[in-house]
Amino acid sequence: MTGQRDGGREDESGEAPGNADQRVEAWTAEGAVVLDETTSGPRVRARELGVHLGHYPPGRHNSITDVQGVRVGHATVVHGSGALEVGKGPARTGVTAILPPGNVFMERLAASGFVLNGAGEMTGLVQVNEWGLLETPIVLTNTLAVGAAHDATVRWMTKHNPGIGREHDTVLPVIGECDDSWLSDIAGRHVRDVHVFEALERASTGPVAEGGVGAGTGMITFDFAGGIGTSSRVLPAREGGFAVGVLVQSNFGRTPDLRFAGAHIGEALGPLFRHIPKRGGTYGSIITVVATDAPLSAHQLVRLAKRAALGIGRTGSYAGHGSGEIIIAFSTGNTYPRTASKRVLPVSLLSDEHIDPLFRAVIDATEEAILNAMCMAGDQVGANNHTAPALPIDRVRDLLARPLVG
Repeated sequence: MTGQRDGGREDESGEAPGNADQRVEAWTAEGAVVLDETTSGPRVRARELGVHLGHYPPGRHNSITDVQGVRVGHATVVHGSGALEVGKGPARTGVTAILPPGNVFMERLAASGFVLNGAGEMTGLVQVNEWGLLETPIVLTNTLAVGAAHDATVRWMTKHNPGIGREHDTVLPVIGECDDSWLSDIAGRHVRDVHVFEALERASTGPVAEGGVGAGTGMITFDFAGGIGTSSRVLPAREGGFAVGVLVQSNFGRTPDLRFAGAHIGEALGPLFRHIPKRGGTYGSIITVVATDAPLSAHQLVRLAKRAALGIGRTGSYAGHGSGEIIIAFSTGNTYPRTASKRVLPVSLLSDEHIDPLFRAVIDATEEAILNAMCMAGDQVGANNHTAPALPIDRVRDLLARPLVG
């Protein structure tokens, strides 16, 4: 394939000129798998490219699981190839579950959310913001699997908490989504309850698989394969010693806007991949989950969530009209029992005068989580042979060595 298609002219950044409709016409041609040597090379995390963002070191695993007790599990759904046939595939999708410590239904955690741009969904967020409490796992999947994930999470929670709907009130699970329809038969509804159960039951502490895994399988970031990414920061003892962890389901952006640790590398990468059809005019979305062991109130957590949006922006996002940037943050620093024996609950809270280090930490961890998602994702070929190439690690390493910041 050449840089010319359907009479459309591309500029040197790899984009077709004109409005979104013209971009769709130029980029959604169907055909054979399009990959070449520019995507080859072993996958490594951003830090292995010499990227060290911000002032604070990561935790042991550089993951959201560095917040003690937080667990992550995946279920990946991949089958079929070639032409899309609704109900049969190909499927490139999955489920990712983030579980707070303990039984969060009975021992709830302070939480809050922030929506930068709302063309997306996170069920249960209205209640989280109203009560300032998280009482369910956070489950991520594709847009048309929200209902299936919601139903399965309710079933899983009632199994583990049989008092739901009887001696206790009901439950509204937190389910986030991104659209994987460019690579997957999203209308075929391939995510089933067994996949949700698998992600919840397999959730563990320690290192977290990243890239095209779980809910990240069909995700695209800046036109490259994206998906699940995670990172953490640990403050020094003099600033509280608290940990902040971030996990993203990254599915947004266009190549010319990509910034990598401040280096504007997207414009240099674009021409290398102009021969690969892109998903049309859609900008995509990102779900961001923030965890910390700092004892924060719900109000402080919404402030922390807002700062995570700055980390998204650092990578080149402008939160496009059709995008969903939804962020939820929770703290393990206090628990709030469902059945309280005391009228007044004893809690400890961080003074606002000492919250700035957490703001800095969450911005850096969010940025690095997105970069990790891209660095760890391999080539993804899906429905109708649509392709999301892997970020070319060697070329990125070379570009980072050049004066491209700005």
